[in-house]
Amino acid sequence: MVAKNDVIIIGAGIAGLVAAFECLNQGKSVLILDRNSEEHLGGLAKLSFGGMALVGTPLQKRLGIKDTPEIALDDWYSFADFGPNDIFPKQWAEQYVNESLGQVYHWLGSLGLHFFPVVNWVERGLYKRGNSVPRYHVLWGTGYRLVERFVELLNKHKNNSKLNYLFEHKVTDLIKENGRIVGCVAEQEKTGKKDLKFYADHVMVATGGITGCLDKVREHWHKPWGEAPKEMLNGSHPFADGLVHDAVKKHGGNLTHLDKMWNYAAGIPNPKPEFEGHGLSLIPCKSALWLDHSGRRIGPEPMMTGFDTNELCRRISGLEKPYTWQLLNWRIAAKELAVSGSEHNPMIRDRKLVSFLREVLLGNHRLVKQLQKESDHFIVSNNLRELVDKMNQLNGDQTIEYEVLKKEITQYDDVIRRGKGLWNDDQLRRIQHARSWRSDRVRTCAPKPILHPSAGPLIAIKLRLITRKSLGGIQTDLESRVLDPLGSPIPGLYAIGEAAGFGGGGASGFKSLEGTFLSGCILTARAAAKSVNNGVSVSEHGKQRSLVT
Repeated sequence: MVAKNDVIIIGAGIAGLVAAFECLNQGKSVLILDRNSEEHLGGLAKLSFGGMALVGTPLQKRLGIKDTPEIALDDWYSFADFGPNDIFPKQWAEQYVNESLGQVYHWLGSLGLHFFPVVNWVERGLYKRGNSVPRYHVLWGTGYRLVERFVELLNKHKNNSKLNYLFEHKVTDLIKENGRIVGCVAEQEKTGKKDLKFYADHVMVATGGITGCLDKVREHWHKPWGEAPKEMLNGSHPFADGLVHDAVKKHGGNLTHLDKMWNYAAGIPNPKPEFEGHGLSLIPCKSALWLDHSGRRIGPEPMMTGFDTNELCRRISGLEKPYTWQLLNWRIAAKELAVSGSEHNPMIRDRKLVSFLREVLLGNHRLVKQLQKESDHFIVSNNLRELVDKMNQLNGDQTIEYEVLKKEITQYDDVIRRGKGLWNDDQLRRIQHARSWRSDRVRTCAPKPILHPSAGPLIAIKLRLITRKSLGGIQTDLESRVLDPLGSPIPGLYAIGEAAGFGGGGASGFKSLEGTFLSGCILTARAAAKSVNNGVSVSEHGKQRSLVT
């Protein structure tokens, strides 16, 4: 029989891997249980773009950005809209802005991970202030490299013999004895083996959120927004279903703010789906016209990315139909279009600097051609009338009228032709604002009429809301210990990463400043590992318990 471990980590995403690394550094024995197969080690982090909101970094200083934890916390509070009872989320927000420099930026650097030498300005805020300065750092190699590096560190660790993985094991419950969590119960879905029991002094929940289950997304949809859209895409994974959240609640843990979610407004069906409803999250073009189902520009205030993602989702959820269109041309797409994640950003993922710079300077025609070839929701045409026909063909109706769409585009183009001094259009004003920051200027087109003959073929992209991250979750203190509804820790139980709402059960509040997710995973995981190291083993009189029974 195998002796029990010091630590069980449920979930092999980046939070779980970081926690395992830190626990091995302390000489702890670790068992990682994950529901997916070994090839998916690293979870969604491996597929992510690798952006992190970091405060007061050398990169910011080099670019002349004056940022401090005080400025960042003020921005955070503006977006979070915390309530008076959000004690632990507020604590984690303060922890994040104070510790992201040392515990994320410098720590990752010490492990051989580095950031691309630009800082992007995202989530600037629309009605409330968001990021008042640029602080979005992109990991060179994307989230793929982040996961790859931690797998390397774990494989080569001097205490690697103390680490074990069990893949394709679904955790269904926790084991509680004398008021303490001492293990978990799992099943092998492929073989049908159930009630497998695993024991440890400490159990960490690192299972992600609930946004991989669209039924739970609809159940917890933010009520002031009304009903959830009838059609949504899954930008998470079906295994992010909140099953272990329910087990935590069953054993006294407090779940909070499950109605707070970080979804995206511009999803298309994944051309190579791995599960039902699998979507791709586009980074929509700032210079595209955002239209409703009938081809009319959404207004009166035009929709545009880069300022308030949450507000885009709110507006889409209130539309008559659950889908929208972006109308643009090849010139705009080549300069501005991107897909969120490592898969569609191979030059950054594979750290090919020259090729990446070439795409930035000359346009990412490779991606545009790829989407044209692979996605029926990405429509390209040489003239507007043909484009309208293809849009209606995709819909299977005649919802979009040629004259209506032509009028919307012509009105916008006419404003552009009047000259910069007469650009009385809010989208154009915000494009100018975006282009004022050097990092965004190279990815944002100077305004030019959409129907300009030199701008290339026209493009229409049919979009749906796509789920992504849970901003709420299992409530924790600053040591990542799971709390009961009265705020007392449940002995032996921790929650990290998205499962903990990235700390405190909702550290971001109502809206995220973007880029707080990977770094939130790192901070909460390191806090849990430190707490475990400071804790005391509770093996009964030194007796060993079987790992599996």
